[in-house]
Amino acid sequence: MGATPLIYKIFATLCLTVITFSASAGEKFKVCADPLNPPYSTKNKDGFENKIAELFAKELGQTVEYYWLPQRLGFIRNSLNAPLKDTDVESNEYKCDVIMGVPAGYDLTLTTDPYYQSTYVLLIAKGRGWDDITDAAQLVDLPLQKQEALKIAMFDRGPGTSWMQKNGLLDQGIPYQSMSGDSDNNVAMQIEKDLKAGKIDMVILWGPMAGYVISQSPKNSYSMIPMKSTPDMKFDFAMAMGVRNGDKARKEALNKLIADKAKEIQAIMANYNIPLLAIPKQAVHEDDD
Repeated sequence: MGATPLIYKIFATLCLTVITFSASAGEKFKVCADPLNPPYSTKNKDGFENKIAELFAKELGQTVEYYWLPQRLGFIRNSLNAPLKDTDVESNEYKCDVIMGVPAGYDLTLTTDPYYQSTYVLLIAKGRGWDDITDAAQLVDLPLQKQEALKIAMFDRGPGTSWMQKNGLLDQGIPYQSMSGDSDNNVAMQIEKDLKAGKIDMVILWGPMAGYVISQSPKNSYSMIPMKSTPDMKFDFAMAMGVRNGDKARKEALNKLIADKAKEIQAIMANYNIPLLAIPKQAVHEDDD
């Protein structure tokens, strides 16, 4: 007897979630995205986030609508949290409703369950004297003269630079900005061009970006060596989707799609040379809101 009211309560909650989100069926699947951010998103809609957005929209009977904005400081404020305006009257709608890729548990949005896990890798151009490197630790043990010949990209933030600092390799680093403001190249595009030009020979780069670099050259042009996480330095991360804080119905609907379409998501990402890891159970973030 005591369990019956609880069952009704759970059923009512589930129905409310379905009804709330189903009310938007036939509307737009509104995505906040960078127009020049391969391999994630581009205005040509050939990034893996574009493909997954199309998959989800089709499942919901919707069409994808993008609000394009470069991913710089203020991206969340000026896209996901920015209301639409009809002349001088503020609308209840927003410029977009979903960011297709944010770190699981990201504190600026409500996040879904993770849908992929990747890692930073040491990406080395082959044929430049470094083909015997099979582990990043070998760079630390190189003779001083050989170390001094290193040309390794170093970003203004991220675990790659922290690793280089810890291992005394900062002097061999060639600096890059994580957010350059370049209207012609995102980070992955610039790294790819500079690797080809010989300005750098290697880089510690986030897996999806490394996958993009590899995709732009003939097969076997690069060695991709996963970085190993340690208790004091993490290189692998779970990625989720972000919605506005409080938008629980949309989050739950996306969670269902992530679970139901897991195989299709993996198939899409397999085309982008992304090093994928199993998503650990603890990476599934439970929001307090």
